[in-house]
Amino acid sequence: MSDDEIDSVEALLEQARRRVSLPDPRERRRLREAAHLSREQIGDATGVSQQTVAGWENGSTPKEPARSKYLRLLEGLAQLHPAPAAVEPMAPALVAPADAQTARGSDGLALQSEEEGPCLRCGVPTTYLSTDGRPLHAGAMCQPPAPAAAPKATPAAPSSPVPAPVPTRPQRRAKSAARAQAENTALITDAVDAELERAGGDIKAATKALVKRAVPDVVALFNETRATGRYQYTSYPGLPDILKKPEKDEPDQIWEARPAFHHPDYSFKAGGSIAVTALDMNAAYLSALKCWLPIGKLEHTVGAEGFDRKRSGVHLITPAQWCHPHLPNPLGDRDVEGALWVTDATLRLLMRLTTPKYGLTEAPEIHESWTSGATENFFESLRRLFAAARENAIAEEDSVTEVYVKAMYSKLVSTMGESIYNREMIRPDWMHIIHSQAYANLWGRAYKAHQAGLEVIAMMGTDELHVTGDWRSVFTKGRGLSDMKIKEGDNKASGEYTIGKVSR
Repeated sequence: MSDDEIDSVEALLEQARRRVSLPDPRERRRLREAAHLSREQIGDATGVSQQTVAGWENGSTPKEPARSKYLRLLEGLAQLHPAPAAVEPMAPALVAPADAQTARGSDGLALQSEEEGPCLRCGVPTTYLSTDGRPLHAGAMCQPPAPAAAPKATPAAPSSPVPAPVPTRPQRRAKSAARAQAENTALITDAVDAELERAGGDIKAATKALVKRAVPDVVALFNETRATGRYQYTSYPGLPDILKKPEKDEPDQIWEARPAFHHPDYSFKAGGSIAVTALDMNAAYLSALKCWLPIGKLEHTVGAEGFDRKRSGVHLITPAQWCHPHLPNPLGDRDVEGALWVTDATLRLLMRLTTPKYGLTEAPEIHESWTSGATENFFESLRRLFAAARENAIAEEDSVTEVYVKAMYSKLVSTMGESIYNREMIRPDWMHIIHSQAYANLWGRAYKAHQAGLEVIAMMGTDELHVTGDWRSVFTKGRGLSDMKIKEGDNKASGEYTIGKVSR
């Protein structure tokens, strides 16, 4: 066969290969891990970054010329590491089609028919309906069938007791927490030193470069702090339709409590004589990383059973009326009444305010929930690492490290939803919960000020609190996580200003 004929055959093979579908994202990752290859190695071989490879393993589509190289690599790995026969691919019913949406009434509640019908995705009977009237499981997610009851084991004949083996620490946990934090702190220091050296000591240029690399760096740091994790977590599970954006530029259905509260008895117009101080809550999102996060695939429940303190997720509720105009509404400012989807952080705040200690509201009515087993300490190692690095940077007046650390934790939160910058962690439920936890923390500061006799004049976003009176008798002035500082800025509501009373 001549060289021209060989080239023609190769061209046809290449053309045919471009029509071949790639394996699903989970299989792509399985093949890489089975071959003990890193994403960096695959990126070098295909001419892309390791972040791009991570995106491929999370569902993004490779583009030429990298796609052809990646497909050839996967084909070769599949021959070397075929999928185990006992492992079945994930049932397609666990992921709803893009156009499948749960039908909801004007009150936000899922619509149901009087009779069950086969779900359009999995065929299992359900009373819930899709927007086109066909049966569809709630949230456009089919739940896996209940496992068959295991047969009763025949009691074994009694035998002499065997002493239980002495538990041993896994090799990966041999490193102490202090040593692990020291090593992770060194990663932050090394990154700052490297960018300062690369920029020839130019602080502005080095800071800009560090902010630009904040997302991949924080993901790498997170993975380091998870090296001794005691359980597996789901970083990109199937999500119910309420957590998906209907369009690219439209939000999902989860309500975050971010108010612009202003006390109705006061006027912000110039000329008043009442002194107000605008306070700033330090590192609001860093503190909010300590919150209850679902670590697995969200499961659907109906009614009050959806609230379980050992679980977390999102809930459809109808809140009780808020009758305290001198305090911000725990749900923030709403234009409409009725049912709404809230996060676990918001629901926990509402339930706390029903207790005798507060007695501020009635318990909300819970209609349905999407929750999973949860932990409050998922980001705790990372939070402590950043808190210590931030504290040291402030003490040493190291503005470069301070900005770098802030960029990492703030961008981690902002990109863990649907973002092209973070393909490692697709958890919009986590993003909403952390945002809401930041507001809940700020609401706690407002309540503390109110209980101490200060007037809460305004509360905005997740970190801004305006009060009258001697705020230093209530809060410590400083830049620590538990401190408050006077807000800096150019607008008239920054720092200290005066307002007047509204005449009734």
